[in-house]
Amino acid sequence: MSADDSRALLERYVHDVWDEGDPEAVERFLAPGYRRHASPTAAPIDLAGQVERLKGFRRAFPDITIEVEDIIAGEVRVAFRSTMRGTHQGDLLGIPPTGRSVTVPLLDVLRIEDGLFVEQWGGPDMFDLVRQLGATVVPEG
Repeated sequence: MSADDSRALLERYVHDVWDEGDPEAVERFLAPGYRRHASPTAAPIDLAGQVERLKGFRRAFPDITIEVEDIIAGEVRVAFRSTMRGTHQGDLLGIPPTGRSVTVPLLDVLRIEDGLFVEQWGGPDMFDLVRQLGATVVPEG
């Protein structure tokens, strides 16, 4: 893929999955062996897990929007910085709906193979998201 193709793939992904609110569309963009690395210490999320993760965000924030701020595209990787906005109207991570509006930064890097995303690193700043919902993170142990 050219850098322009990589950029266009990302833009279609954001439009179809987020702007149109269709988490099922994700399967048109993610390879069957897709892996999302949300944390260096947690096991990667597979395709089915990513679909459920996106559905969970949509349930928690039915009015969610993703505004892409920057895209850096190459032939096999695309990185983007974006801002997620939404109103907390459903359970998220065990946090009941608060009605609060959130604005959360995201930073993602995706690797592309055969026109599909095969790996992804990064995502939303979950600590900031939880803080904006008025919840706290308690360390284990």
